[in-house]
Amino acid sequence: MVLTHEPTEGCYGQQLRQLLRQGRQALSPTQELALFTADRRQHVSQVILPHLNAGDVVITDRYYYSSMAYQGARGLEVLEIQRQNEDFAPIPNLVVILTLPLDQILERLACRGSHAWDAYEQADYLVRVAEIYDRLSGPQVVRLDTQRPPETVHQNLMSLVWPLIQ
Repeated sequence: MVLTHEPTEGCYGQQLRQLLRQGRQALSPTQELALFTADRRQHVSQVILPHLNAGDVVITDRYYYSSMAYQGARGLEVLEIQRQNEDFAPIPNLVVILTLPLDQILERLACRGSHAWDAYEQADYLVRVAEIYDRLSGPQVVRLDTQRPPETVHQNLMSLVWPLIQ
C-alpha cells in the first residue's frame, strides 16, 4: 500500500505552496489549475501509475476531485477540469468525500489559528466548494459524515477501504 498526497513534494507542488503562501491573488484561477494539473501529471506518471502497475494499492489525500471543487469554486468549468484530468489520471476505485457542516468547519479552522492557506478557508468560498462536492457523483463516490467521534469516522473509513486493500 502506498500513501500519497497532493499537492506533492515535487517541483510543481513546492512551487504551488510557495506561491500560495504569498496569497491567493498570486495566481489566477487558470494559473492555479495549471500548476495543480502539472503537479498531478507528474504524480500520476512517477508515483501512482508505477505502483498501480506493480499491483499496489494507492491511497491519495486529494486528487482531481479536489481540483474540480476548489478551482471550480473559483469559476472554472468543473466538467472540463474532470475531462482534462481523466485524459491522463486513472479514475479511482473509491473517492471518499468527508462532510461536515460549514459552521463546524469554520470552528475547527479557527482552532488551528491563522495560517497561509486562509484564502482557501473563507466561508463564502467554502460554501461554493461544498456545493460542487455535493454535485459530484458516480459509483466510486462515497460521502462520510465526520460529525461523529474520530474513532467512528475511522471505523467507517476502514470499512470502505478495507475491501479494496485485501
